[in-house]
Order: sequence, then C-alpha cells, then structure tokens
Amino acid sequence: MPKENSPLKIYQTRLKSGELKPDPVQEVAIAALDRLYHEVLDYKPKKGWFSKAEPPPRGVYMHGGVGRGKSMLMDLFHSCLPETVTSRRVHFHAFMIEVHDYIHSRREVEGCSQGIDGALPLLAQRIAERNRVLCFDEFHVVDVADAMILGRLFRALYELGVVVVSTSNWEPDRLYEGGLQRDRFLPFIELLKERQEVIYLDSPHDYRTQFLAEGGNYFTPLNENTLAKMDDMFAKLTDGAELHSDEIIVKGREIPVNVTAKDVVRFSFAELCEKPLGAEDYLAIAERYHTVFLQDIPLLGNKRNEAKRLMNLIDVLYENAINVVISAAAAPDGLYAGDDHAYEFERTISRLMEMQSTAYIEG
Repeated sequence: MPKENSPLKIYQTRLKSGELKPDPVQEVAIAALDRLYHEVLDYKPKKGWFSKAEPPPRGVYMHGGVGRGKSMLMDLFHSCLPETVTSRRVHFHAFMIEVHDYIHSRREVEGCSQGIDGALPLLAQRIAERNRVLCFDEFHVVDVADAMILGRLFRALYELGVVVVSTSNWEPDRLYEGGLQRDRFLPFIELLKERQEVIYLDSPHDYRTQFLAEGGNYFTPLNENTLAKMDDMFAKLTDGAELHSDEIIVKGREIPVNVTAKDVVRFSFAELCEKPLGAEDYLAIAERYHTVFLQDIPLLGNKRNEAKRLMNLIDVLYENAINVVISAAAAPDGLYAGDDHAYEFERTISRLMEMQSTAYIEG
C-alpha cells in the first residue's frame, strides 16, 4: 500500500514550501495522525460480530480553540488515505441528523419494534461495511437524545473495527457539560478516551484571525468581485467545511440560520435588519458564533428602522468582541444619510472602523 504520501511527509512538504508555518503543537498532532495512518494501512478489520481480529488502531481526538488548524490536519490525514481504505469525512451535526433519520425510518418499518436498541447495531453494521475510517469535524454534544445514542452506537462501531478521528472545540471531559442525565453519558466519555488519543492543540497561532487581519473584513461596493471576496473569506474561515443550517430560539421565536460551519455564520442584511429583531436576538447570535458575516448592507437613506437595527446589531457584536465580515454599498461613513439617527450612527461608524483593525480582530 502507498505509504510515501503519509500525513507527516505531506505536512513537511507544505512547511518547506511556506504553505504552512512551523507550529510545535501541530507537529504533535501530525505525529499522532501519521502513526494512525500507518496502523490503518496495516490493520485487517473484522468482518462481522463473531469474527476475531486484532484490536483496531486507536483513533485521534483533537481539541482546542478556533483557528488552530484542527480541521486542516484532519483533512490532510483523510486525503492521504488510499482508495483501498474506505473512509468518510463528515460534519458531526450532519452525521447525527442521518442517525436520527435512520432510527425514524426503522421505526416505520413493519415489524421493527425494538426501537433504538434494535436499530443502532444494524446502523453500526451498515456504517462499518461502508467506512473503515470516520473523520468527524466539530464533534460536540448538546442534545440529550444524541447523548443517549452515542455510547451505544460508538461502542458498536469500535467493536467492528471502525477508526474514528475527531476535531472539537471541547475536551472530552467537557462534552455535554451541564446536560440532562449527564451521568449516563460519562461512560461514553471514558470509552472515547480509551479508543482515541486525545490531543490538545493549544497553538499560539490563530490562523482564522490571521486571514481576517491580512485579507480584510469590510468589502465595498456591492458587486460580483465583492461577493467573490466574501465567498473566499468564508471558505478560509471555515476551512472549506461542509455547510449546514441551524436555528436559534429566543423566547419561543425562531431565528433561521441558513448557512453556518465551524462557528462561523452568514446572514444577509435583510435577514437581520429588515425583520423585527432586537438586541436580545443579536445577543443570542453573538453567544453562538465567533464570526458573523453580514452581507449586502445597502445605502440606508431614510430607512430609520433598518438603520436602528443595524446600530443595535453592531453594538452587540462589538461589545461581545465578535469578529465580523461585511459587504456594503459604501464605506461606514457613507452608509447612512438620514436625519433621525445621524448623531447615534456616528458611534456605529466608529465601531465598524475599529472592527477592521488588527487589534480588534486579534484581541
């Protein structure tokens, strides 16, 4: 099997070319992934529940703050796997949706009365037949239903020889922290730590803020070139991750989220400022995401309601130190020409200018 294109060799090649910068913490992680890569190539998985096989390779669980290169390293590992090693790279949120859909479909099958306990072993078998390696991006557990499913599903996957690689912003012991019936989730945490090598990427570099500082985060005017810059920046800040939808509930009201990945969210001006949203709604967004894309801010003229909402939005994002990426019809001082909020809008202009500074972005 081809071992010349191992993760470590590819990583070293990128270092020499200048594509990557030396990072001692990343080097620890890439060594673990390289170890896993060679073990996976040499491993012969079991073929069924009752067959015997050597213990599967121990996977890798990388956690740390945003912008530390976790997804980049996992993608590098995944790209090195030959076609003879069946594998899948998937956002964990999307994977759990598939799990719930499968359980629901099994319940609708005539004669299937065993519920989750009957469905999960069958699902694990199906997954193992299709993938020897699973790579999960943004592993996180906030839902009690997910928490109750994970232990049984992953134990079955591990027993079938499936190797798991995960990235997360959370260390294993803080997964589902404060969740309902968390005591029933704790055995899964211990199982995870047993079956995956845990690596903390406490890198001194935040590569996402570096992209923002170097590439800019306020683009004008509104045209195809500006849209291309927004798309490029979003891809960089999300490491090209699979996009998904989300929803935020504030006192029973739903704020639809159409595009998000890796705690970066993308909204249009119309979605946030042309609807009856207020500071409470904007705060919920600030608490959920570390970077907010706000697209297509028009010239406000005498749009007093929309201008007021934009002012409230920028105040909340600024006060919570949230990074923003904006496309607008004009520079901050040219957006508003009305009379009602002219004085107040001066503060918004000042904050929009400061939010473009390296000190704010990296702070």
